[in-house]
Amino acid sequence: MEDQQKLEEMVNQLNIYKSQSDILQQQIEAIQGSIAEIEILESTLEEVKDKNSLETLVPVGAGSFINAEIKKTDEIIMSVGAGVAISKTFQEAKETTASQKKELNDSLNKMLDSLQKISQIVAQLSPQAEALMAKLQGTGQIPTQ
Repeated sequence: MEDQQKLEEMVNQLNIYKSQSDILQQQIEAIQGSIAEIEILESTLEEVKDKNSLETLVPVGAGSFINAEIKKTDEIIMSVGAGVAISKTFQEAKETTASQKKELNDSLNKMLDSLQKISQIVAQLSPQAEALMAKLQGTGQIPTQ
């Protein structure tokens, strides 16, 4: 009976690690999406920098756009969270995006490290659980399927 309890504990642990792994995967994907958005912003800032005016397409909804001319290109309005946006110079905007990108990359690296540790634990536990299950099936304590 002791082996069966140990097997149940291992299976529960493996399920918990799987759940943690799934959550980390989702968070990693979200952070990667945020990094991609910041990279698009960085690219756009570089393209707009030092231009007096430029033409662009402005989305108006339902996949439709209108042509527009941007006349004031020396500042950018940036969201700072909670529905608040402030005006920044291009240099300030570049510094802000660089800082945000660094924070996101730091978080991403921590999550990837955690995911790797979980994967290592699962790689160690799985063979132990399989061996214990085979042992219990051999003694008839767990019916074979």
